[in-house]
Amino acid sequence: MELRNMTHPNLVLFDVDAQNKEQVIRQLISKIKKQNYIESEEALLEAVLKREEQSPTGMEKGLAIPHGKSSTVKQAVFAVARLKNPLADWESIDPNNKVQLVFLIAIPESEAGTTHLKVLSTLSTNLMRDGYLEGLMAAGTTDEFLNRLDVEEKKEAAPEKEFTKTVVAVTACATGIAHTYMAAEALEKAGRELGVSVLVEKQGASGIEDELSAEVIKNADAVIFATDIAPKQKDRFAGKSYVQTRVAEPLRKGKEMIQKALSNPDGVVEAEEEESSTTQSSGGGGFFKDMVQAVMTGISYMIPVIVAGGLMMGIAKLGAMPFGLVNELADPKYATHSNELFVILHHLDKFGALIFKFMYPIFAAFVAYSLADRVGLVAGFIGGAFAGGLHYTFWDNPDGIPSGFLGALILGLAAGYIARFLNRKIQLNKNLAAMKPMFIIPAISVLSIFFLNFYIVDPVFGGLNVVLRNWIESAQGTGDVVLASIIASATAFDLGGPINKAAGAIAIGLAADEVYPLTARVLAIVIPPIGLGVAVVIDKYIVGRRVFPADLRVAGNTSLLLGFLAISEGAIPFMLRNPLITIPINIIGAILGASTAVLLGAVQWLPLPAVWGWPLVENLWAYLLGLVVGAAFIAFSNIFIRFAILKRKERQA
Repeated sequence: MELRNMTHPNLVLFDVDAQNKEQVIRQLISKIKKQNYIESEEALLEAVLKREEQSPTGMEKGLAIPHGKSSTVKQAVFAVARLKNPLADWESIDPNNKVQLVFLIAIPESEAGTTHLKVLSTLSTNLMRDGYLEGLMAAGTTDEFLNRLDVEEKKEAAPEKEFTKTVVAVTACATGIAHTYMAAEALEKAGRELGVSVLVEKQGASGIEDELSAEVIKNADAVIFATDIAPKQKDRFAGKSYVQTRVAEPLRKGKEMIQKALSNPDGVVEAEEEESSTTQSSGGGGFFKDMVQAVMTGISYMIPVIVAGGLMMGIAKLGAMPFGLVNELADPKYATHSNELFVILHHLDKFGALIFKFMYPIFAAFVAYSLADRVGLVAGFIGGAFAGGLHYTFWDNPDGIPSGFLGALILGLAAGYIARFLNRKIQLNKNLAAMKPMFIIPAISVLSIFFLNFYIVDPVFGGLNVVLRNWIESAQGTGDVVLASIIASATAFDLGGPINKAAGAIAIGLAADEVYPLTARVLAIVIPPIGLGVAVVIDKYIVGRRVFPADLRVAGNTSLLLGFLAISEGAIPFMLRNPLITIPINIIGAILGASTAVLLGAVQWLPLPAVWGWPLVENLWAYLLGLVVGAAFIAFSNIFIRFAILKRKERQA
């Protein structure tokens, strides 16, 4: 099958006028839809933009290859755009790359190992060859362009070289299309120039291609893992010196990768118990990169827990609303009520609250897992349980204040680094090797987490919570706006955590004594999750999906829904990813919104912050205006600050 048969003359566009990357991608996807290769433009756009966030699809010499795999694609296809004006802001492996020729590749989700995919891998490989890209850029007509797709420049056979070193490599990108094959071609080419035999196994969308045999691996001097995902069957390389890098790196640093693998490797591939600890987390990216990757992993696994818990509680509260039982649903009397519906709603609400209890253990466990693989899971999970306050139940201290999200962050990272250190440093005889992951590492790492939490995390954050509680209590005699600001800031600080609960206990007590209404409290519960949800909507439809990564876009949609149900935990993923940005903005937004509502005369005495409590607010217009002010500040501040950070990173690149 020829390459020209994988596209259509109507999918080759010349002199395309576009101001940014997304405009180019949208135009190409629109053309693909018109040719009936896909069912939904939005679904393919989502897949392509998600791939864009993982690593650059801009290459060098004016080339970019965005691509995506989606069930909406009926048949594998590629479309081409030659731009009227080059784009300098397309993220590329060459920072100076100005994109002028764009190949957009669309692959069906279920397609693997087909002729279509093999042809597209050929296209990716051809684009790396000298003279091929220049020929496409010089084509004057569509027919000439299509003809040049299948023309390879004939070269005289290079004299055979006697290689003294052999390096094996594995390439794999998240989608398994372009970068997988281009990185392989780049490594092989760099090896020929250095006089090193480079044999590459491609783990792409077609499965494992050019699989390395046991004999080849045994005789290799080093291995390069150029992967954005964990390579398959990595234990085959145990004992080999390795270099771990992103899949795009060989495209610009192929020779450096080979030389580093032979002379200054990242380490030695360990046996199966550390199968993935050397793939992502210890890939030579440094301490900070490891930590960021670990937090992102923890957040991605925590988001489904938040969604599930919020959904259960939301269904229960919505079901109880027609009966006026939203605020009473947690009462134990409904567990044995004569009305079976009330019994179900009561237990569903409790079930949702129980799911939330696993939020921090899951987060911390997978933070540790990202750093140390399976040997870090147990200590991370227990650290997260400490952060959620589970230990107080067994220590006869039900009034203890847990460390919350900061504790989960610290203990999860500590568990991962401790377990990884132990896994690397402890060496046992083969007959005793099973004791390391099953007994020694869990015992030492869990004990370390116990002492870290007992002597540092709990006392530090518990002491901080006591100080904040005393501060709130001492502010009871101040003016309305000052007290509203204090209660709002404490409520918004940790989104349902211990400081939030301390503020809530005091605010409810003041309201019960008819000293001060709950207006500031209930607004500060809903403003952060709604504000962050609105920020994601703005990012999607106005900014262009560049500010927030894919997992936070999902979390933002959930956060918006949960915010209206007064479940603030939906905003926690944003706080864990960027606490120095999110926490101050949340606090300021809550203060602005609460102060605006209080000054304009909004009054809410009942602890009903969700939509069903709004009809009970005096001067509802003032309450809603305060909500809009606070949420708008959070939304636009997040967009502005994150966009500025993104632009600064692009300039630095």
